[in-house]
Amino acid sequence: MELGLYTFADMQPEQVAGKGVNAQQRIKELMEEIELADQAGLDVFGVGEHHRPDYAISSPAVILGAAAMKTKHIKLTSAVTVLSSDDPVRVFQDFSTVDHLSGGRAEIMAGRGSFIESFPLFGYNLDDYDELFEEKLSLLLELNKKEKINWKGKHRKAIENRGVYPRPLQPSIPIWVAAGGTPASAIRAANLKLPLALAIIGGTPEQFVPFVKLYRDAAAKAGQDMSKLQLGINSHVYLAEDSQKAGDEFYLSYATMMNRIGQERGWSPLSRRQFDYSRSAKGALVVGSPQEVIDKILYEHELFGNTRFLAQMSVGHMPHKKIMHSIELFGSKVAPVVRKEIENGKLKLEN
Repeated sequence: MELGLYTFADMQPEQVAGKGVNAQQRIKELMEEIELADQAGLDVFGVGEHHRPDYAISSPAVILGAAAMKTKHIKLTSAVTVLSSDDPVRVFQDFSTVDHLSGGRAEIMAGRGSFIESFPLFGYNLDDYDELFEEKLSLLLELNKKEKINWKGKHRKAIENRGVYPRPLQPSIPIWVAAGGTPASAIRAANLKLPLALAIIGGTPEQFVPFVKLYRDAAAKAGQDMSKLQLGINSHVYLAEDSQKAGDEFYLSYATMMNRIGQERGWSPLSRRQFDYSRSAKGALVVGSPQEVIDKILYEHELFGNTRFLAQMSVGHMPHKKIMHSIELFGSKVAPVVRKEIENGKLKLEN
């Protein structure tokens, strides 16, 4: 199983509008986090896309292009590219460029986006939310298959026998579909024979078992080779030397972030009691000692049989030094054990 990280580059909103001081510092720190993840032997690093003052990244490809020059082995992916409000041609070109800069390590995680700021910003109608994603994903997949394409859709002008360059270094760019639990997303990914990345950031992992079963059943019906089916789990994760320290260090930043978004969406404030329940053995939060994190990742692997697990550590205003230490623990204490346990489990099944 692949193990990695993803981030939205959370930060405090700019104190002086337009100066960008916080964003500059946060992006500098992010480069250090990506370098450390690569040095720690992790498999994947993903960066998100937002168009809000509390996140530093609006262009994943630009960040990943910079990261490509500072890393050697780690795969570099968006997490996610808000495809509904972007131009698939430009997305493909940007990530093909990242693929060349990285020596063939680029991926795209395509999603509809949980925030909606990009739609009015780029001139799209929210009434077309689902239709835009479906059409643009279709175009992106076509671009990934063919050098020259003929394509016609509803929301952009037709493309008539045009080549799109540069082509990626890889035969094609791996494209994942991101989902938060909407059944239509699972069925769409399965029918298109695409890997699915499932975000589990609330409730309990067990609640998502029917969703994953739906994806697997639809994939089998679509004729996929089930032995090669890829499924990723994305979760909020934080590690410290012991459970109490991890909870104490992560809670304030996490609760501040959740409550800020909750005010926009009508959620009740998050209490410490709710937080501690969520990081219990069968909760959604993967926050604790290295052993607790190992146990939670293996528990979810038993539930889902996932082939990838991505950890979002920089949630809210977590200090950079603490994030770096959490990455170190994840790479040195968690990843080797998880990989060994899963490999041993495979060997037992084969025997």
